[in-house]
Amino acid sequence: MIHFTSDSIPMPCLDTNRISLWLCRVAADYDMHIGVVNYIFCNDERILEVNRQFLGHDYYTDVITFDYCNAGTLSGDIFISVDTVKSNARNEHTDFQDELHRILVHGLLHLTGQNDKTPDTKAEMTAKENRALCQLTQI
Repeated sequence: MIHFTSDSIPMPCLDTNRISLWLCRVAADYDMHIGVVNYIFCNDERILEVNRQFLGHDYYTDVITFDYCNAGTLSGDIFISVDTVKSNARNEHTDFQDELHRILVHGLLHLTGQNDKTPDTKAEMTAKENRALCQLTQI
């Protein structure tokens, strides 16, 4: 089950049924299924607070994923800063919705075990995001 909630901001406009179906298909591509995945949309100040409190990092980010996966079942909490997604969209000269979809799947890919800490793993993550985004256009 995939849940979408907001924390002190308006909920972004999403076709949650379509997005949920898409994310379930992405999980299946990795031979996994969705347990409970919570997407929490927030602002920059809230994600900074989460980053400081739980990860000891003192910087803004677009997404923080807390992994509660177990034996092929994807479960976790995924915090997304809508402020940073908007900023990323402007910087990348892309549409906000497209960038939001990228960040949604980015968080899910973290739950599959993908990381993006090195240039090679970041390039691999981007390629996987792009493949997943192509699937969204078919749903």
